[in-house]
Amino acid sequence: MLRFHNYDIVFQEVPGEVTLAVNISNCPNGCKGCHSPYLMDDTGDILDENVLAGLLEKYGNAITCVCFMGGDSDPQEVERLSAFLRKAAAGSIRTAWYSGRQKLPRGCGLRHFDFIKLGPYVESLGGLDCASTNQRFYLIENETMVDMTESFRKR
Repeated sequence: MLRFHNYDIVFQEVPGEVTLAVNISNCPNGCKGCHSPYLMDDTGDILDENVLAGLLEKYGNAITCVCFMGGDSDPQEVERLSAFLRKAAAGSIRTAWYSGRQKLPRGCGLRHFDFIKLGPYVESLGGLDCASTNQRFYLIENETMVDMTESFRKR
């Protein structure tokens, strides 16, 4: 079971997309310098199909992507909810997942995502917009990860 703290429409998390970013709590990564340390606590409302269907109904035509910001405490649930979104939106919404893990967790597949960000935040290396970052942002094409990290620095 996942819980979320809040959500917002954002424009820089997924290049070229108007994204509804859902901030998932209970983050197990504990990255030093995290920009959202409140997401380390297991708080907030349950994130399930009913919540996502309501968000699609509310924002459907205003967004092009839904991004799960976190969810590393239950990656299989993130994947399952992403699959639900893709089916519920009949292909009109792309899905993304920002994970703080270094690698895609065992048992998680790529077919239910359009984008995945991997890598813990390392304060000394910076985020996706820094050339020194350890994090990577991928476009998923035919279940293959295509590195798009450079697109964050070409702005």
